[in-house]
Amino acid sequence: MIARGLRVTETYLLPTTNRHRPFLLSRVGILRRSLGTRTTSPELSKAGTTPRVFPTSLTRKSSSSSLVVILGAALAAAILLGPLFRQPEHSPDALTTSQDSTDLPAPQDPNSALPRAPPYSEMPIPPGHLGNLTPEQELKLRDFWTATLKTFGVKDSSPNPAALGTPATTPTTSEPNTDTESLKSSKKTNNSSSKKRHSLFSSSRKHHDDNTETNNSIPLGPGTGTGDADDKYGQTKEFQQTLKEVSPEELRTAFWSMVKSDHPDALLLRFLRARKWDVQRALVMLISTMRWRSKDIHVDDDIMWSGEGGALADSKSGSDSFAKKEGEDFLAQLRKGKSFLHGVDKEGRPLCYVCVRLHRPGEQSERAMERYTVFLIESARLVLRPPVETATILFDMSSFTLSNMDYAPLKFMIKIFEANYPESLGAVLVHKSPWVFQGIWTIVKGWLDPVVAAKVHFTKSVEDLEQFIPRSQIVKDLGGDEDWNYRYIEPIEGENDAMNDAESRQRLEEERSRDVLEFQKKTFAWIARASNEADAVQLAKERDLLAARLNRNYWQLDPFIRARSLYDRQGMIGPGGVVDFYPEQRKKGVVNGAMASDPNAGTDDVD
Repeated sequence: MIARGLRVTETYLLPTTNRHRPFLLSRVGILRRSLGTRTTSPELSKAGTTPRVFPTSLTRKSSSSSLVVILGAALAAAILLGPLFRQPEHSPDALTTSQDSTDLPAPQDPNSALPRAPPYSEMPIPPGHLGNLTPEQELKLRDFWTATLKTFGVKDSSPNPAALGTPATTPTTSEPNTDTESLKSSKKTNNSSSKKRHSLFSSSRKHHDDNTETNNSIPLGPGTGTGDADDKYGQTKEFQQTLKEVSPEELRTAFWSMVKSDHPDALLLRFLRARKWDVQRALVMLISTMRWRSKDIHVDDDIMWSGEGGALADSKSGSDSFAKKEGEDFLAQLRKGKSFLHGVDKEGRPLCYVCVRLHRPGEQSERAMERYTVFLIESARLVLRPPVETATILFDMSSFTLSNMDYAPLKFMIKIFEANYPESLGAVLVHKSPWVFQGIWTIVKGWLDPVVAAKVHFTKSVEDLEQFIPRSQIVKDLGGDEDWNYRYIEPIEGENDAMNDAESRQRLEEERSRDVLEFQKKTFAWIARASNEADAVQLAKERDLLAARLNRNYWQLDPFIRARSLYDRQGMIGPGGVVDFYPEQRKKGVVNGAMASDPNAGTDDVD
């Protein structure tokens, strides 16, 4: 586990400025030689630190005093390296000047270029997250992958699966859909959907060959019974219905659509942590979420595909009064600034501001508010960079009265954070709530999971907010120093023209399909070879490389499948997935060191 944590850390730390590269390379090399592990980057040899690999048997026989020395060296290196990761300003080549949303990053060898360092990369990886798993947690991840792939009807295509080693505890599956069949299916889907709203891996119910398992064959463990006391939102019933009504291939494509730019392991780990590492309950939650995304709310093939541009077009409709009202209601929330993303807190988590005084029950339809809530959460997902995996919500309760209170949207927000966006909420700040809110909070707290309730903090002053957000990043309206006001930028004509380019979209989707198939194959091998440490480490590295390729592919594909948003027009989300949380301040030249987090071109890049 230490080896994998070093591998992920090395990947994130090496791509810093050229000024610090030799220093970092030499120290990472020292740590790796101390642990007797292989370097993941050919650049270590270029820095004049040719790694010496010690036999694993020797490292296992090291005395306790040697272990203390190793840990001490790691701690010292962390202290020495820490100051290097806070850069006072961006290097000129870190920002992309063009804001043309149709620009694609230059083609590159997926195994050659290392990603840029993510924001706040000096922060430790939390326990239970990718790069910091115990052996027991990694075994649970293997088990979860086994159960998930079985549910998707994907089977191991290796020539002799039994010869690969000891599988994880959950029974593995047998033969898979062939690469050719999956690619043909993908191509057919792309051709048929080019004239309609389109998701990343949009699919329709298909007939499968006799070798493909059906969902009816998925065994239900103790955690999936109807008597699950923790099943607050009836997800067990949804899970069982989904297995009967949705084909395995539809589930598979819905999953890879949900992955977006995330590392697939990181996504599954969210569900495992939310269900306290119970694989069966995590599977129920995952499948129910996929059903909700693809069948109920239509996240990728409607909300993110249509976006603000679609809402604007609907609002001008002269024939469809329902579409016109929905479009107007969706845009009204953006134009008023009722809720929006801006900046980060002390832990690098994106901040979502909710100005409660601007809400009036009944002004917008419930459907429009729910769609906008999902739109905002999905937009926040796009700016998350490891090791940051959560966001902070700041409810500005100044000037709140009972006329602003609306339980329905609040219940919806609580439900989807607990049931459909697990482990996504870092903190909730309720700022300047009046005394009349005390009774409301008593009711609301009863709806919350205790884990979520513990993340709610009440603040009364800017000094209270400073516990979570640097004063320089608190807007002046809340008593801070940041001179920034929300301003909505209307959709620009032609900003979504790339979405009409079906040929380019199909080419990128076919590339993604091939990488997905390869990732699935490597995952089977990684599961089967868990007992062989050397093989497992090598396969984990290969899976990380494939995850990085999927990340890059997503950001190349993004302009073809997601309508541009306010955050693209602001410059928060740049071409290729480059993120800048303070684009307007940077243009003014007022961004200080605390605000300047080096943008990077993707989430979970692990070359």
